[in-house]
Amino acid sequence: MHAVNNTKKLKFIVVTGGVLSGLGKGVAAASIGKLLSSKLKIVPMKLDGYLNVDPGTMNPIEHGEVFVLDDGGEVDMDFGHYERFINTTCKFEWNLTMGKVFTEIRERERKGDYLGKTVQFVPHVVDLIKEKFFQVAEKENADLMLIEVGGTVGDIENEPYIEAVRQLKSDVGSENILYVHLTYVPIPGGVNEQKTKPTQQSVKMLTERGIQPDVIIGRSPEKLGDNVKEKIACFCGLKRNEVISGVDVDSVYKIPLIFEMEGLSGIIHKKLQIYSPPDLREWQVLVDNLNNLKESITIAICGKYTNLEDSYASINEALMHCSAQTKHKIDLKFIETTNIENGDISIQEALQGVNGVIIPGGFGDRGTEGKIEVIKHCREQKIPFLGICLGLQLAVVEYARNVCELYKANSSEIDKNTLYPVVDFLPEQRKIENKGGTMRLGSYKAILKEGSLAKKLYKSEFVWERHRHRYEVNPDYHQILQNNGLVISGISPDERLAEFIEIDDHPYFIATQSHPELKSKLIKPAPLFLGLVNSVISRKSPLLK
Repeated sequence: MHAVNNTKKLKFIVVTGGVLSGLGKGVAAASIGKLLSSKLKIVPMKLDGYLNVDPGTMNPIEHGEVFVLDDGGEVDMDFGHYERFINTTCKFEWNLTMGKVFTEIRERERKGDYLGKTVQFVPHVVDLIKEKFFQVAEKENADLMLIEVGGTVGDIENEPYIEAVRQLKSDVGSENILYVHLTYVPIPGGVNEQKTKPTQQSVKMLTERGIQPDVIIGRSPEKLGDNVKEKIACFCGLKRNEVISGVDVDSVYKIPLIFEMEGLSGIIHKKLQIYSPPDLREWQVLVDNLNNLKESITIAICGKYTNLEDSYASINEALMHCSAQTKHKIDLKFIETTNIENGDISIQEALQGVNGVIIPGGFGDRGTEGKIEVIKHCREQKIPFLGICLGLQLAVVEYARNVCELYKANSSEIDKNTLYPVVDFLPEQRKIENKGGTMRLGSYKAILKEGSLAKKLYKSEFVWERHRHRYEVNPDYHQILQNNGLVISGISPDERLAEFIEIDDHPYFIATQSHPELKSKLIKPAPLFLGLVNSVISRKSPLLK
């Protein structure tokens, strides 16, 4: 076991979930972090049970959005909540997966680290998990480790994690660890009564594994009644005030405020013998703005994963941040571009009532011709447009075809035999064999062009944004694109890679190779998104009727 640093009283909060998945453990953990972050260095860790090393190769329809970190790590979308709520920059090693754990266990066994012993879940796997907690805590000089155990208590894949966090209590002392259990309190149709039995059974499963929760958060469509709290507390060995309402809300940014009204920070302060009073003043103002939106605008998100909105979770969040800042309601219209491509719906029908358009990131050729049609329409009809990653690449393809007269220009990802590969796989990436290794991942610097819209929006000569892509605008075509009026407004320091493009004669037409939505926060929205929303607002009325 890694030695515990006794010179500093490191604290732990462990968040587990029960009854069913998808209750919002990540938001709950992030909200707890928000309440305690004024005076404490909080480091969040997420423990995922899947055998993938990371979610980078998972289908976003199945798993939701892949969140990319500054260091290039591909992680669960819960890390987006951590960064947005706790105002921290997360690292890849803060995400522990069973894929990572088993890989390291096998490597250690092959090197002889276990001295011929039979390698087992207990103690070897569990000890490695705990070792990671303390390594990260020491490296980051953490005051408090906020650990979210993925999945639901009873899942076979998270049992080693549950055992590891159980053992933590003996390792660090009961005064230095607090267990929070998130459960579901349903109101069955026709009954009109909150039912506590699922929570009781879930807590029973947790206590059978040796963990007695200090706090229970009951997720429910309505605020928990006092009698319901009393019943849960009685059956689960808690005081009534230690049962917290996790009421359904229309914005996750209300959750820290609700938890504070329920007295959660006071419970944590007392149990862990810490004091870090919540500073929620600016947060409260912005949440109040979201409660008092009057005028509305409509933004279309044109992609191919539109049947699961979690596929574009960070884009949704970035637009909500803009909504709070501008006090305008933003209605999202998800448009499946394969329907445009197949002729099932016309461009005019698809964009009916739309004020602005976003083409998000993505991979593969499905729906790309439909996206190109949307981009052409936005360019010609002066509709505010923001392209992200693939959105930039297809904007270049559209411009090359229809303005530069490079007919049938394309990305080599879509058409390997195109005569004009204006977007291409760069030579330095061709020899890489691992699927994830070919990606340009993480934070990269871009130099912004003097007088450009990009520089005006960022108010800086350069910017660092996160990337997740394989293909780039082909440098061989930079000159012809620029000669025909496309502005390359942001470029890599070596002047080889186009990071931002824009069009001058347009109310708002800008695209970036990066994913600026990943760094957007409620208090500081991503500049390109805020620019899009402000451009739409300045035009007042719908552009298409």
